Amino acid sequence: MNMQFFQALLDGTLMGGVYALAALGLSLIFGVMKITNFAHGAMMTVGMYAVYVVSTSLGISPYLALVFAAITLFALGYVIQHFLIDKISDAPTHNQLLLTLGVAYILENGLLAVFSPNYKTLDVDDFDGAIQLGAISISPEKLVAFAVVLVVTAVIYIILYKTRIGKAIRACSQNKEGAKLMGVVIKKTNAVAFGIGALCTGIAGALLTPILSIYPTLGETFQLKCFVIAILGGMGNLWGALISGLIVGIVESLTGYIAGGSWSDLTVYAAFILILLVKPSGLFGRSNRREH
Repeated sequence: MNMQFFQALLDGTLMGGVYALAALGLSLIFGVMKITNFAHGAMMTVGMYAVYVVSTSLGISPYLALVFAAITLFALGYVIQHFLIDKISDAPTHNQLLLTLGVAYILENGLLAVFSPNYKTLDVDDFDGAIQLGAISISPEKLVAFAVVLVVTAVIYIILYKTRIGKAIRACSQNKEGAKLMGVVIKKTNAVAFGIGALCTGIAGALLTPILSIYPTLGETFQLKCFVIAILGGMGNLWGALISGLIVGIVESLTGYIAGGSWSDLTVYAAFILILLVKPSGLFGRSNRREH
Protein backbone atom coordinates (compact mmCIF):
# COMPACT_ATOMS: atom_id res chain seq x y z
CA MET A 1 0.00 0.00 0.00
CA ASN A 2 1.35 3.43 -0.90
CA MET A 3 0.75 6.71 0.86
CA GLN A 4 -2.04 7.64 -1.56
CA PHE A 5 -4.11 4.81 -0.10
CA PHE A 6 -3.71 6.20 3.42
CA GLN A 7 -4.46 9.69 2.07
CA ALA A 8 -7.75 8.41 0.63
CA LEU A 9 -8.51 6.54 3.87
CA LEU A 10 -7.96 9.69 5.92
CA ASP A 11 -10.02 11.89 3.58
CA GLY A 12 -12.85 9.35 3.62
CA THR A 13 -12.85 9.18 7.41
CA LEU A 14 -12.98 12.96 7.79
CA MET A 15 -15.79 13.39 5.26
CA GLY A 16 -17.56 10.33 6.63
CA GLY A 17 -17.86 12.10 9.97
CA VAL A 18 -19.82 14.93 8.35
CA TYR A 19 -22.04 12.44 6.51
CA ALA A 20 -22.62 10.65 9.81
CA LEU A 21 -23.78 13.81 11.59
CA ALA A 22 -26.30 14.60 8.86
CA ALA A 23 -27.59 11.01 8.86
CA LEU A 24 -27.79 11.02 12.66
CA GLY A 25 -30.30 13.87 12.40
CA LEU A 26 -32.39 11.95 9.87
CA SER A 27 -32.29 8.80 11.99
CA LEU A 28 -33.26 10.70 15.14
CA ILE A 29 -36.34 12.18 13.45
CA PHE A 30 -37.41 8.78 12.19
CA GLY A 31 -36.69 7.07 15.50
CA VAL A 32 -38.94 9.44 17.46
CA MET A 33 -41.73 10.26 14.98
CA LYS A 34 -41.44 7.42 12.44
CA ILE A 35 -41.33 10.06 9.70
CA THR A 36 -38.95 9.91 6.77
CA ASN A 37 -37.98 13.54 6.31
CA PHE A 38 -37.63 14.35 2.60
CA ALA A 39 -36.73 17.95 3.50
CA HIS A 40 -33.54 16.86 5.24
CA GLY A 41 -31.25 17.68 2.31
CA ALA A 42 -32.92 21.04 1.72
CA MET A 43 -32.45 21.93 5.39
CA MET A 44 -28.80 20.99 5.03
CA THR A 45 -28.54 23.51 2.18
CA VAL A 46 -30.21 26.16 4.35
CA GLY A 47 -27.43 25.58 6.87
CA MET A 48 -24.85 26.12 4.13
CA TYR A 49 -26.38 29.41 3.03
CA ALA A 50 -26.85 30.58 6.61
CA VAL A 51 -23.09 30.27 7.14
CA TYR A 52 -22.34 31.84 3.77
CA VAL A 53 -24.55 34.89 4.39
CA VAL A 54 -23.40 35.54 7.96
CA SER A 55 -19.73 34.95 7.18
CA THR A 56 -19.66 37.19 4.08
CA SER A 57 -21.93 39.90 5.52
CA LEU A 58 -20.19 40.25 8.88
CA GLY A 59 -16.72 39.25 7.74
CA ILE A 60 -16.40 36.57 10.40
CA SER A 61 -15.07 33.03 10.33
CA PRO A 62 -17.53 30.45 8.98
CA TYR A 63 -16.88 28.47 12.16
CA LEU A 64 -18.33 31.33 14.20
CA ALA A 65 -21.20 31.68 11.73
CA LEU A 66 -21.88 27.98 12.33
CA VAL A 67 -23.50 28.91 15.66
CA PHE A 68 -26.06 31.04 13.83
CA ALA A 69 -26.73 28.18 11.39
CA ALA A 70 -27.29 25.75 14.26
CA ILE A 71 -29.80 28.06 15.98
CA THR A 72 -31.56 28.79 12.69
CA LEU A 73 -31.94 25.13 11.76
CA PHE A 74 -33.15 24.12 15.22
CA ALA A 75 -35.81 26.85 15.03
CA LEU A 76 -36.74 25.84 11.47
CA GLY A 77 -37.10 22.18 12.43
CA TYR A 78 -39.15 23.05 15.53
CA VAL A 79 -41.52 25.22 13.48
CA ILE A 80 -41.92 22.64 10.69
CA GLN A 81 -42.82 19.91 13.17
CA HIS A 82 -45.01 22.02 15.47
CA PHE A 83 -46.99 23.94 12.86
CA LEU A 84 -47.04 21.55 9.89
CA ILE A 85 -46.25 17.90 10.52
CA ASP A 86 -48.00 17.73 13.87
CA LYS A 87 -51.22 18.95 12.25
CA ILE A 88 -51.38 15.80 10.12
CA SER A 89 -49.87 13.39 12.63
CA ASP A 90 -52.93 11.13 12.35
CA ALA A 91 -52.95 11.21 8.54
CA PRO A 92 -51.64 8.30 6.43
CA THR A 93 -47.86 8.05 6.27
CA HIS A 94 -47.72 8.99 2.59
CA ASN A 95 -49.40 12.33 3.40
CA GLN A 96 -46.64 13.12 5.89
CA LEU A 97 -44.00 12.16 3.35
CA LEU A 98 -45.58 14.42 0.74
CA LEU A 99 -45.68 17.27 3.24
CA THR A 100 -41.93 17.02 3.93
CA LEU A 101 -41.35 16.80 0.17
CA GLY A 102 -43.38 20.00 -0.26
CA VAL A 103 -41.30 21.69 2.44
CA ALA A 104 -38.15 20.64 0.57
CA TYR A 105 -39.37 22.24 -2.66
CA ILE A 106 -40.35 25.43 -0.83
CA LEU A 107 -36.92 25.71 0.80
CA GLU A 108 -35.04 24.94 -2.42
CA ASN A 109 -37.07 27.34 -4.54
CA GLY A 110 -36.79 29.99 -1.85
CA LEU A 111 -33.00 29.68 -2.00
CA LEU A 112 -33.13 29.80 -5.81
CA ALA A 113 -35.22 32.97 -5.72
CA VAL A 114 -32.93 34.73 -3.24
CA PHE A 115 -29.49 33.52 -4.31
CA SER A 116 -29.96 32.40 -7.96
CA PRO A 117 -28.70 29.01 -9.17
CA ASN A 118 -25.12 30.25 -9.43
CA TYR A 119 -22.41 28.46 -7.47
CA LYS A 120 -21.04 30.30 -4.46
CA THR A 121 -17.71 29.70 -2.79
CA LEU A 122 -16.68 30.79 0.67
CA ASP A 123 -13.03 31.70 1.01
CA VAL A 124 -11.60 30.71 4.37
CA ASP A 125 -8.73 32.78 5.78
CA ASP A 126 -8.47 30.84 9.02
CA PHE A 127 -5.75 28.51 7.75
CA ASP A 128 -2.42 28.87 5.96
CA GLY A 129 -2.73 25.74 3.89
CA ALA A 130 -2.79 21.99 4.23
CA ILE A 131 -1.18 20.25 7.20
CA GLN A 132 1.64 17.96 6.10
CA LEU A 133 2.37 14.72 7.92
CA GLY A 134 5.14 13.28 5.82
CA ALA A 135 3.60 12.45 2.45
CA ILE A 136 0.05 12.79 3.79
CA SER A 137 -1.72 16.10 3.35
CA ILE A 138 -4.55 16.94 5.76
CA SER A 139 -7.15 19.53 4.82
CA PRO A 140 -7.57 21.80 7.87
CA GLU A 141 -11.21 22.46 6.88
CA LYS A 142 -11.97 18.74 6.91
CA LEU A 143 -10.03 18.22 10.13
CA VAL A 144 -11.92 21.01 11.90
CA ALA A 145 -15.19 19.64 10.49
CA PHE A 146 -14.45 16.21 11.95
CA ALA A 147 -13.52 17.72 15.31
CA VAL A 148 -16.77 19.70 15.38
CA VAL A 149 -18.69 16.52 14.53
CA LEU A 150 -17.13 14.78 17.54
CA VAL A 151 -18.07 17.69 19.83
CA VAL A 152 -21.63 17.93 18.49
CA THR A 153 -22.09 14.16 18.77
CA ALA A 154 -20.94 14.28 22.40
CA VAL A 155 -23.37 17.13 23.12
CA ILE A 156 -26.23 15.22 21.45
CA TYR A 157 -25.36 12.18 23.57
CA ILE A 158 -25.46 14.27 26.76
CA ILE A 159 -28.79 15.80 25.75
CA LEU A 160 -30.37 12.43 24.93
CA TYR A 161 -29.05 10.47 27.91
CA LYS A 162 -28.41 13.00 30.67
CA THR A 163 -31.27 15.52 30.45
CA ARG A 164 -34.99 15.40 31.10
CA ILE A 165 -35.92 16.34 27.53
CA GLY A 166 -33.55 13.65 26.27
CA LYS A 167 -35.23 11.01 28.41
CA ALA A 168 -38.60 12.21 27.08
CA ILE A 169 -37.34 11.91 23.49
CA ARG A 170 -36.11 8.37 24.09
CA ALA A 171 -39.36 7.45 25.82
CA CYS A 172 -41.35 8.71 22.82
CA SER A 173 -39.17 6.72 20.44
CA GLN A 174 -39.92 3.53 22.37
CA ASN A 175 -43.58 3.93 23.33
CA LYS A 176 -45.52 7.15 22.84
CA GLU A 177 -48.57 6.03 24.81
CA GLY A 178 -46.42 4.93 27.71
CA ALA A 179 -44.51 8.22 27.60
CA LYS A 180 -47.79 10.14 27.66
CA LEU A 181 -48.90 8.25 30.76
CA MET A 182 -45.62 9.25 32.40
CA GLY A 183 -46.44 12.93 31.81
CA VAL A 184 -44.40 13.56 28.66
CA VAL A 185 -45.82 16.32 26.45
CA ILE A 186 -45.70 14.54 23.10
CA LYS A 187 -46.12 17.57 20.83
CA LYS A 188 -43.34 19.55 22.49
CA THR A 189 -41.03 16.53 22.60
CA ASN A 190 -41.59 15.77 18.91
CA ALA A 191 -40.87 19.38 17.99
CA VAL A 192 -37.65 19.43 20.01
CA ALA A 193 -36.54 16.11 18.50
CA PHE A 194 -37.23 17.38 14.98
CA GLY A 195 -35.36 20.57 15.84
CA ILE A 196 -32.33 18.61 17.03
CA GLY A 197 -32.42 16.49 13.87
CA ALA A 198 -32.55 19.64 11.73
CA LEU A 199 -29.73 21.15 13.80
CA CYS A 200 -27.54 18.12 13.05
CA THR A 201 -28.02 18.38 9.29
CA GLY A 202 -27.65 22.17 9.45
CA ILE A 203 -24.30 21.90 11.21
CA ALA A 204 -23.19 19.24 8.72
CA GLY A 205 -24.08 21.60 5.88
CA ALA A 206 -22.34 24.49 7.60
CA LEU A 207 -19.15 22.42 7.94
CA LEU A 208 -19.20 21.63 4.22
CA THR A 209 -19.55 25.29 3.19
CA PRO A 210 -15.80 26.06 3.38
CA ILE A 211 -15.08 22.81 1.51
CA LEU A 212 -17.58 22.81 -1.37
CA SER A 213 -19.07 25.27 -3.83
CA ILE A 214 -22.72 25.59 -2.83
CA TYR A 215 -25.91 25.99 -4.87
CA PRO A 216 -29.61 25.79 -3.90
CA THR A 217 -30.22 22.15 -4.90
CA LEU A 218 -26.95 20.75 -3.53
CA GLY A 219 -28.82 19.14 -0.64
CA GLU A 220 -30.51 16.65 -2.97
CA THR A 221 -27.19 14.82 -3.37
CA PHE A 222 -26.74 14.53 0.39
CA GLN A 223 -30.42 13.67 0.94
CA LEU A 224 -29.98 10.35 -0.85
CA LYS A 225 -26.66 9.71 0.86
CA CYS A 226 -28.23 10.35 4.27
CA PHE A 227 -30.99 7.86 3.47
CA VAL A 228 -28.43 5.23 2.53
CA ILE A 229 -26.43 5.81 5.72
CA ALA A 230 -29.48 5.90 8.02
CA ILE A 231 -30.92 2.72 6.50
CA LEU A 232 -27.59 0.90 6.63
CA GLY A 233 -27.28 1.90 10.27
CA GLY A 234 -30.85 0.79 11.00
CA MET A 235 -33.45 3.55 10.89
CA GLY A 236 -33.69 5.08 14.35
CA ASN A 237 -30.33 3.65 15.45
CA LEU A 238 -28.18 6.72 16.17
CA TRP A 239 -24.92 4.85 16.76
CA GLY A 240 -25.56 2.79 13.65
CA ALA A 241 -25.93 6.01 11.64
CA LEU A 242 -22.61 7.33 12.94
CA ILE A 243 -20.70 4.13 12.14
CA SER A 244 -22.37 3.76 8.73
CA GLY A 245 -21.52 7.36 7.88
CA LEU A 246 -17.84 6.66 8.47
CA ILE A 247 -18.06 3.46 6.42
CA VAL A 248 -19.73 5.23 3.48
CA GLY A 249 -17.17 8.04 3.57
CA ILE A 250 -14.27 5.59 3.55
CA VAL A 251 -15.76 3.37 0.81
CA GLU A 252 -16.49 6.44 -1.31
CA SER A 253 -12.96 7.81 -0.96
CA LEU A 254 -11.14 4.49 -1.45
CA THR A 255 -13.24 3.69 -4.53
CA GLY A 256 -12.31 7.07 -5.97
CA TYR A 257 -8.64 6.30 -5.33
CA ILE A 258 -8.77 2.79 -6.79
CA ALA A 259 -11.17 3.15 -9.72
CA GLY A 260 -11.73 6.89 -10.20
CA GLY A 261 -14.23 9.38 -8.82
CA SER A 262 -17.04 8.39 -11.20
CA TRP A 263 -17.21 4.98 -9.50
CA SER A 264 -17.57 6.30 -5.94
CA ASP A 265 -21.33 6.75 -5.76
CA LEU A 266 -21.95 3.67 -7.92
CA THR A 267 -19.98 1.50 -5.50
CA VAL A 268 -21.72 2.94 -2.43
CA TYR A 269 -25.22 2.41 -3.82
CA ALA A 270 -24.43 -1.04 -5.21
CA ALA A 271 -23.06 -2.11 -1.83
CA PHE A 272 -26.16 -0.63 -0.20
CA ILE A 273 -28.45 -2.78 -2.36
CA LEU A 274 -26.42 -5.93 -1.74
CA ILE A 275 -26.40 -5.37 2.03
CA LEU A 276 -30.18 -4.87 2.08
CA LEU A 277 -30.67 -8.09 0.11
CA VAL A 278 -28.72 -9.97 2.79
CA LYS A 279 -29.84 -7.95 5.82
CA PRO A 280 -32.97 -5.87 5.11
CA SER A 281 -32.87 -4.15 8.50
CA GLY A 282 -29.44 -2.67 7.76
CA LEU A 283 -26.04 -3.43 9.24
CA PHE A 284 -26.99 -2.42 12.77
CA GLY A 285 -30.80 -2.56 12.68
CA ARG A 286 -32.97 -5.06 14.46
CA SER A 287 -35.01 -7.34 12.28
CA ASN A 288 -38.59 -8.37 12.99
CA ARG A 289 -37.94 -11.71 11.38
CA ARG A 290 -35.14 -14.23 11.35
CA GLU A 291 -32.57 -13.35 8.74
CA HIS A 292 -30.63 -16.03 6.90
